[in-house]
Amino acid sequence: MRICIRASMRRSVSIMCCAGGVLGCVAIHMGAVAQTAADAQQVPTLSIAAREVLLDVVVTGKDGQPVTGLTAADFAVSEDGDAQRLTHVEEHRPMNAAAMARLNAEPQLPANTFTNYMPVQNTNALTVVLIDALDQNVQTQMELRQQVIDYVKHMQPGTPIALFLLDTEMRLIQGFSGDPKVLLAAAESKRDMPSMVKPAPGNRDEYRRARIEILRGGFQMMGRYLAGFPGRKNLVWFTGSIPESYRTDPLSSSFGRSFHDDFSLVEEQQGDLMDALTLSRVAVYPVDARGLETLPGFEASNNGRGSTRMNARFEGTRAFEHMDLDTMAAQTGGKAFYNTNGLKQVLARVVANGSSYYTLAYATTNHKWEGQFRHIKVTIARPGVQTQYRAGYYAVDRQKQEQRMLAAMARRKAKADGNPFGDADQPADEPAANTPEADTGALVKHPKGGFEATMQLGAIPPTEVILTAHVSEGSKVEKLDKNAAPPPNNYLAAEYKGKPFRTYRVKVQADAHALSLTRGADGMRHGTVEFVTLVFDQQGRQVNSMMSTAVLNVTEARYPVLLKAGVPVDLEIAVPVKGNYFLRIGVHDVGSDHIGAIEVPVDAVRTEPGT
Repeated sequence: MRICIRASMRRSVSIMCCAGGVLGCVAIHMGAVAQTAADAQQVPTLSIAAREVLLDVVVTGKDGQPVTGLTAADFAVSEDGDAQRLTHVEEHRPMNAAAMARLNAEPQLPANTFTNYMPVQNTNALTVVLIDALDQNVQTQMELRQQVIDYVKHMQPGTPIALFLLDTEMRLIQGFSGDPKVLLAAAESKRDMPSMVKPAPGNRDEYRRARIEILRGGFQMMGRYLAGFPGRKNLVWFTGSIPESYRTDPLSSSFGRSFHDDFSLVEEQQGDLMDALTLSRVAVYPVDARGLETLPGFEASNNGRGSTRMNARFEGTRAFEHMDLDTMAAQTGGKAFYNTNGLKQVLARVVANGSSYYTLAYATTNHKWEGQFRHIKVTIARPGVQTQYRAGYYAVDRQKQEQRMLAAMARRKAKADGNPFGDADQPADEPAANTPEADTGALVKHPKGGFEATMQLGAIPPTEVILTAHVSEGSKVEKLDKNAAPPPNNYLAAEYKGKPFRTYRVKVQADAHALSLTRGADGMRHGTVEFVTLVFDQQGRQVNSMMSTAVLNVTEARYPVLLKAGVPVDLEIAVPVKGNYFLRIGVHDVGSDHIGAIEVPVDAVRTEPGT
């Protein structure tokens, strides 16, 4: 389903932002950035950049318990065999109640103000529980659901857990909460009941292909949701097997290269399974939810016929499936569990051990950024210890990517023909304002599982870009004559024309810290941010839409202003009066493909004094 944007407005903002890298781009700016713009132009600026790799390492002893008290001298890190010098080592331990109480509580927002910022009372490690119903029979699903409920009933308060369900799509059952009562209510609700509808009819091959597509889009959506939360995320994935497409090299085919140096392949790679999870510091703990199984040759229904051959085939299949789970866990820094019926005990173990880890940082000595995969090896100068960490990363040449982005921006800027507000700035794939196509809207083209998917009603809210939106309703109800032309910026669907509506004002503020702005030859940083507001009815049908594009041209002097104030935009959108409707408000940083979105029921917008 494509999002049809009924209006496209463009503005240019002259403010400055510093972009961060996927691996971590350390930028040191020396100069009086707090001076006025006139003075700042006279101050020389020195920029030093280094590519820094961050690596979370879980260290356990022979007893399976976390090993604490290690220092930088205990670790040795190599990249493709070349020794690396650690610049930072930080130990993380489970947070006690006193430490969590010192963290900031959720901010009190003014009336009719909404945000996708969700503070968690634990900045050390978070646990994500995913019930994969795509490859589980009904009995296994029900037993697993009950074990999750049993764990939540006895968990200690303060352990942040989020619950996801994967059936015909990835669904967020409950966002991060350390309150057992909240988690229990979600686990016992109908939201946690998997759909009995199969994702695709047909033969086994068609079903597998459908499952892979659901996994790709679903894990990307999950990764975008997790991106806004600090620290390590431990994903406990209750499943049965990894799709065959990811068996031989799950890291390259599953995680992909988040920014391939061939820009034409970016859209293809963005949809790869768990690509966004890697960037969000997620360690995968796959768990075979089938537990201990009876060999089929020993089942009474077989009467002992062909039991030896049948058992051997079964054991061989399970062995390969468990190898896949081990490989997936090793590639991400997690651990696989199988041949156990104690699923709630597994969950408790992951929560305990996954919260004790070390974060290592080093500036890689390999300065060739040609997209190859780099293998990381960590050794510890202590006998008998075991380690868990991700296997490596792709070395992407971000300068080439930035140059392509700059060239595209220059072409769009040339079409603006000198207009400082960019109103004539129309990308090549969108119709000009005076063409007939402009009346039906511009088509927003994004990778499957990207911005388009996150803007659907009920989709998992991404937190890669933090945004705040203040929504206010218009003071009067309007109704157009049947043959009258709609007022400016009223793009209600045809079936709603002639029906009463109310205009809502949406003031969005996007946090600039997550924006990726590229440095041009003019010394400024440039970027493009899309702001979209959609109106849906309760069946998920799009009723109205509005988009504004901010073209950022940012000077060094304006950098502090941008970080403090963010990027603002005002939109007005018509909403029918009769019926139940929802606003889906989103921000998309085109350069990094980072996204933020929130969903607001129109009924939640209260009448403010003076309106």
